[in-house]
Amino acid sequence: MQTRPNPNIFKSYDIRGIYPSEIDESAAELIGRAFVEFLRCSTVAVGRDMRASSEPLFRAFARGVTAGGADVVDLGLTSTDELYFAVGHFGYPAGAMITASHNPKEYNGFKLCREKAIALSAETGVYAIRDIAASGRFTTPERTGTVRPRDVLDDFAEHCLSFIDRGAIRPLKVAIDCGNGMGGLIVPAIFKHLPIDVIPLYFELDGEFPNHPASPIEAENMADVQRAVREHGADLGAAFDGDADRVFITDERGELVGGDMVTALVAKMLLRKHPQATILYNLICSRSVPEIISAEGGRPVRTKVGHSIIKAVMREESAVFGGEHSGHFYFRDHYFADSGLIALLVVIELMSRENMKISALIAPLDSRRRSGEINSRVDDIPAKLAELEARYADAQIDHLDGVTIQYADWWCNVRPSNTEPLLRLNVEADTAELLERKTAELLAMIRA
Repeated sequence: MQTRPNPNIFKSYDIRGIYPSEIDESAAELIGRAFVEFLRCSTVAVGRDMRASSEPLFRAFARGVTAGGADVVDLGLTSTDELYFAVGHFGYPAGAMITASHNPKEYNGFKLCREKAIALSAETGVYAIRDIAASGRFTTPERTGTVRPRDVLDDFAEHCLSFIDRGAIRPLKVAIDCGNGMGGLIVPAIFKHLPIDVIPLYFELDGEFPNHPASPIEAENMADVQRAVREHGADLGAAFDGDADRVFITDERGELVGGDMVTALVAKMLLRKHPQATILYNLICSRSVPEIISAEGGRPVRTKVGHSIIKAVMREESAVFGGEHSGHFYFRDHYFADSGLIALLVVIELMSRENMKISALIAPLDSRRRSGEINSRVDDIPAKLAELEARYADAQIDHLDGVTIQYADWWCNVRPSNTEPLLRLNVEADTAELLERKTAELLAMIRA
């Protein structure tokens, strides 16, 4: 066994690298041992995706966990939201998902959590585990742990379905692209209980991703589900990423629906079941999101971007739901963790109850125009942010996450990347002409 894992695989929110050159069985075993050493836990629930490297990494990780004196509950092939459910529902003190999510086939890694499905980030454990693994100093346990299998898919399906009234669901036709990822196993287990005609795309588990990358945040990877919606006259299209915790949807015309609009739809439905509830949205979402939350009687709370931040604020606020533009949707009753499947089910219930098409549901919410995220390489980021603030000094400005500049008819957020010398720009305006003008103006300054 190697003496230390590659330190570069330890990221802000997970552990991830190219297999086997950056992350291999030796690293996985050390990570498993260090994970137990850090948490001092008795049991670790472990799930894995369908990548070819996930099984050997699981065996090695399990060796490390059991060598540290903890037992492994082998959940087998799971989605990440199923792993979070298992940890929260069955009260396991720790969990690990072996996946590289939306990354290409040569990648793999670990998403780690502690009790109550509280995800570990760089500051709350990932870097500490890196340092323990690098040191190679482990306490000697009183016993060697065991590995036992447990299938929780049926329990997870019932959990997801508990978020909706099954009796309210109308017969609908839904095209679903699982991208050869874990959705291919999870989606059928849930939708067999509903009067939904599913048009399946790429449900076969295949870590080679032979059809397209399992990364629906890129528009080109949504093309197949858009085409399927149009060809089959579907009411809705949905695509999941590799570990099936994120979802992106299309309307009945095959047009893409932004994650912030999905946030608004889910909020609208949940506020009927949880009147006056607190709902979180990140600051990249459209102004329409807090407007609809307020209009439906809820309390909108604006947050920074990032799942570890949103999950922490949700716990502090006991928020019933939180949404991000990036396809992450978090639910209080899902242990404050994210689940694209639950979000999709809630949207389907809203469509059913309103007896309306997605485009009609969104039309009153989606009057503004948005740029999407535009990245620019910048050498002196603090100086550039100061320059932008000075240029728009008459605006309402805040520093919740980077710099947000707000006027009555447009706003923008400019925030630095955590990992690269990049500035990320998002602009929203009341008209297409204003959006085009302000985006060009801002980019000219950022790239000067």
